[in-house]
Amino acid sequence: MHPENLLGGPAPTLLPEDHPDTAARAALARTTVREAVHEHPASSYLWALLAEEALEGADGQAPDPVAAYAYARTGYHRGLDSLRRAGWRGTGPVPVTHVPNQGFLRALLALGQAAHAIGEQDEADRCLTFLADSGASADEVAALR
Repeated sequence: MHPENLLGGPAPTLLPEDHPDTAARAALARTTVREAVHEHPASSYLWALLAEEALEGADGQAPDPVAAYAYARTGYHRGLDSLRRAGWRGTGPVPVTHVPNQGFLRALLALGQAAHAIGEQDEADRCLTFLADSGASADEVAALR
């Protein structure tokens, strides 16, 4: 558990260095995202990449916001599980500068973007609020792509 910060709020939550996203990133040196997700299904990072590809319409495909929503929601929930195991209690910073946190934050941003694309504006707004409450902006997270 992290000590309280000097401002009285919760300390930043830092996912462990051995988080599944670390092995997933290494797997991408030898395989595709779709193949790597079979090896590392607990990786928020891989699900976020799939969501981003679906939003952009990778490999000559048209954008598919419904698939992006499903991928992003999976990555988001994998990340929430990891954050809770790391001591997060529903509030407080999740620093974007900490590499193991980036998969979750990217999945959260992609979830918001996909929600917006399918007309679920309440969910899109909630995701942006969650990012801000985590101490990250959409621009900071998007710059990781």
